Amino acid sequence: MTLWEAILLGVVQGVFMFVPVSSTSHLVLVQHWLLSRGSQIPAPESPEMILFDLVVHVGTLVSMAVVFRKSIVGLGGRVSRELRGRHPGDPLGLRLVALGLGAVVVTGLVGFPLRSIFSEVFARPAAISVTLVITGILLWWTDVLPPRKRGLREMTPLVAAGIGLAQGLALLPGLSRSGSTIAAALFLGVRRRWAAEFSFFIAFPTILGATAIMGLEVLGAGEIRGISPAAYLIGAATAAVVGIGALKLVLKLLYRARFRYFSWYVWFLAAGILLFSLGGN
Repeated sequence: MTLWEAILLGVVQGVFMFVPVSSTSHLVLVQHWLLSRGSQIPAPESPEMILFDLVVHVGTLVSMAVVFRKSIVGLGGRVSRELRGRHPGDPLGLRLVALGLGAVVVTGLVGFPLRSIFSEVFARPAAISVTLVITGILLWWTDVLPPRKRGLREMTPLVAAGIGLAQGLALLPGLSRSGSTIAAALFLGVRRRWAAEFSFFIAFPTILGATAIMGLEVLGAGEIRGISPAAYLIGAATAAVVGIGALKLVLKLLYRARFRYFSWYVWFLAAGILLFSLGGN
């Protein structure tokens, strides 16, 4: 992988991590495009390329930390005060952390056993068209829902589990992680702002955990070929910078119930992928 290819993939991740149209599917499609043009990058379904995808996802965690810095600092401060007994009888911060960790556990219970199935989709662009259609339906549906009323204090373990389940299924290329988790939260009655913040909050431990597991597997097998440490670093840094602007845009559209704009995009993309795949056969 050249450094220019790493930058290109970092830009794709930075934009589409937050634009709810599945960053993983776009990474896979761009990788297939590069291979069709004679690139020497590893195959999209290879362990080292899947690890690269996870590493650039880590880069976008920096974007989230920047955009949501006030909320993160506020939650951290509240948890610290609660641990010191400053909020007796109202452990909201600790409760939210526990709910977030519970959602991540559900994600792991769903996603880990299905990893082999998810990996196969990386090699089949036509299969991604189906999951993109589902993503478009979810995004359209989020716009037509009536106002939600559930706030942070009304979050329950069942709601957190439902969001974690959506995140686990969204490991499948073509299903948007942010779109799926926000849609699940809205379906369960969570207000738009808190649906977005909880969705991105649970992304931190999920992405870091998945990257650590995949990294250990790849390093243990000695299979890192074709991608230099510099490419990993530059890809992640590019994703972090680009992601800040993309996340701010998405939040504005979410709060104004304008996600259906992205539905048309993923449906046209799915149709294009399917036609190309059929034509290639």
